[in-house]
Amino acid sequence: MNVIITGTSGMVGKGVLLECLANKKIKSILIINRSSIGLKHSKLKEVLLKDFTKISTISKELEKYDACFFCMGTSSVGMNSKDYTSITFDITKAFVDTLYNLNPAMVFNYVSGSGTDNTEQSKKMWARVKGKTENYILNKGFKDAYMFRPGVIIPEKGIKPKTRWYRIVYTVLIPFLGLLKNSKKMPTTTKVGLAMINTLFHSQSLKHLENKDIILFADKTF
Repeated sequence: MNVIITGTSGMVGKGVLLECLANKKIKSILIINRSSIGLKHSKLKEVLLKDFTKISTISKELEKYDACFFCMGTSSVGMNSKDYTSITFDITKAFVDTLYNLNPAMVFNYVSGSGTDNTEQSKKMWARVKGKTENYILNKGFKDAYMFRPGVIIPEKGIKPKTRWYRIVYTVLIPFLGLLKNSKKMPTTTKVGLAMINTLFHSQSLKHLENKDIILFADKTF
């Protein structure tokens, strides 16, 4: 399988990337970033793109891939609706449209968030925008698509949170990480990566995956 991953400079994207690199069923990986993450691997290729809305300009680099693991995103804190929509919906839409034109038979996984409202009626701006984005992906017509809605994710394998407030929360939770992992209520970055990979080999009717669903999907063997 050949996969595209976005957001590999962030905690979730890096976790997904590490699992893909370690998995023998993943033959090649294309990561798309604004600046290089400086990682070298025999099955890894990195393409730099400053403006993600212009993803169509690198269409030739995107051919013959089986999946896209879309892990990039930003916090809505301090952002107005227009700017947040531009980053969250418009960029994702550009990726979706370009990749669908190249290969509608691919699997598209999107990292959304717990509390996302796919009715698009929530009083919370970010929940409406995320819901709109989810709906666009699911209605596009890909072979398969899953909306990952994690709450708190526990970083593993040396991964550190990129967002300042998450680093503070993580520091506070360090003494309890073992218990949290065993509780089956919070997925680790490893579990998210494994669940992403498993979507390539097994389709299921549940398309919106909350924490417990991500963990269950990660633990399955196919």
